[in-house]
Amino acid sequence: MGFFKSLFNRPPKPGEPRPVTDESFEPEVMASDIPSVVNFWSPQCSHCQVMAGLLNEIGPDYAGRVNIFKLNVLQNPGTTALYQVQGTPTLILFRKGRAVDRIVGLLPLNPLRQKLDGLAG
Repeated sequence: MGFFKSLFNRPPKPGEPRPVTDESFEPEVMASDIPSVVNFWSPQCSHCQVMAGLLNEIGPDYAGRVNIFKLNVLQNPGTTALYQVQGTPTLILFRKGRAVDRIVGLLPLNPLRQKLDGLAG
């Protein structure tokens, strides 16, 4: 049991997506001086799992330049409604407390990198 607990309850590595909730969204995303990406996802969405894998893979490349967060839309209806997220996965890119771009659906790796490079720029 200890092995599985350590495997699934480990803290994220630098750059990996961190969970955010309705309660933590304001201080974590909106008040950040570092640009942020929020991955709005749902547990039953297969494309969401692929997007999560892509963000896990490239996240460390953006550590310190772009914060990457994940928000479960089923558990956080307030933020989901506020940003009118109607489909998953949806990525919303934030800079200085403002949404500056939105990506709905699965995005291939290289275009995803281009979006994050532009945000970090």
